[in-house]
Amino acid sequence: MTDQGKKIRGKAQEIKGKAKEAVGRVTGDEEMRAKGAGDRIAGKTRQTAGEAGQKARGTTEEAKGKTEEMKGRIRRNM
Repeated sequence: MTDQGKKIRGKAQEIKGKAKEAVGRVTGDEEMRAKGAGDRIAGKTRQTAGEAGQKARGTTEEAKGKTEEMKGRIRRNM
């Protein structure tokens, strides 16, 4: 799954969890509320993992670009 996919699925899971929590709270169903809280937290975690992957990929690409830039400078100075 792509990092963007993780973020999207995580947001969907978070929303689903919030809905379960609300239903559990309104109906007095503690088990439903607890499952909702678990889904909400798992969704947030999945989103964070997706964001971290995107940042890591961006940092890697930035490092590659700087390396190529330095190679070019070295070649010009030879």
